[in-house]
Order: sequence, then structure tokens, then C-alpha cells
Amino acid sequence: MRTVAVAGLVTLVAVTMYAIVADSPEEPTATAVPAADSDTAASSHDPSADESASAWQDPPPVLGEAGDLVNLDGWLQTDATSLADIDAPVKIIQFWTFGCYNCKNTLPYLQDIYADYHDQGLEIIGVHAPEFAYEADPANVAAAAVELGVTWPIALDTEKTNFRSWQNPRRFWPRTFVVDSEGNIRFDRIGEGAYEQLEATVAFLIDEAGTGA
Repeated sequence: MRTVAVAGLVTLVAVTMYAIVADSPEEPTATAVPAADSDTAASSHDPSADESASAWQDPPPVLGEAGDLVNLDGWLQTDATSLADIDAPVKIIQFWTFGCYNCKNTLPYLQDIYADYHDQGLEIIGVHAPEFAYEADPANVAAAAVELGVTWPIALDTEKTNFRSWQNPRRFWPRTFVVDSEGNIRFDRIGEGAYEQLEATVAFLIDEAGTGA
């Protein structure tokens, strides 16, 4: 009986210690998931990702009208000073921040799509919305773009004005939209994944705009 009692006490202590550790605050990282009402880093394993585009539809549906990009702190890697200056019939607009692990995982796929479709009328706009203070420095953004191979225009959304207005009420890094020549959103993806659907949407919209090879 004494052995059983000791074992039970050890189990109780272990469970209590686990609960304390699980509830203890940790230092934030770019891949941490903040509170439910906060901005959130999303991954392909986030259940909420299933709520966005996950299956190809022909034609891709109109999901709403795209907004403008306002109150920016400037642009990198372009002479554009507004979204209207980006003269491309098809636009991928991704909300990201360079320290986000999930954001970085999307970049090789975006780079491949950009290489295949940029000359046919695709432009990518990376709307950089920092999570932490070091990501808000334009010099750090520019250096990260070179390191990560991001060659498309970057809009500096330092105060996250557009990050919030485009994603109200639930906000994520990364979130990827495709906008057609009429200014309509035709693809919306939270987190990683759905790259085949993304490319198929781009290809369809370029063909629809008549700018394909």
C-alpha cells in the first residue's frame, strides 16, 4: 500500500509540474502563436488554414473586392509609391514579416511562380507587417530581402494598418491573396500550403486577362 501511495504522489507532482510549465509565459518568437485576439503566426498545420482556399475551382470564385494599401512607410525594390502604380493585371499580395518561420517557408514557392509568370503579367507585393521591433527597421527588411531572395516589391506596413484592415477580424502571418485585373480577390490562403491552387489561380487569371505567353 505504501508503494502505491508513493507512486500516486509522484504522479501527482509530475502532473502539477507539467501544468505549471505549460502555463508559464515564454519569450516570444516569430513562430509563436499569441492569444486568440492577437495577430497570429499561421502554419500549414493550423486548423484555421482549412478555412481559406484549399481546393482549385475553375473559375476561381470572387471572394470580395481588394482594398488599397494606405498609410505605408514606403516601398522597397520598386519605384512605386502606391498599389495603383503596380501595373500588372494579376497580383499576389502576401502579408508577411521576415522573421516568421512560416512566411519564409512560402518563399521558394512564390519565387518559382514569380519566375514562371512575372513576364506574363504577374506581380507580387510583399506587404511587410512586423511582429517585433527589429523587423520594423527598413534596413533590416532590405537586408532580409536580399538574404531570402525576395526580389519583388515590398510595401512597408510598419504600423500594420493594412495587415489589420485586410484581415479583419482574424489576422495571420503569412496570408496570401491573389487579385485579378478587376481588383477582385480570387484566392485567399492562411499559412503555408495550397501552392498548386495558388499557381492554378495565377495561370487562370493571366489567361483571363489575355497576357499569357
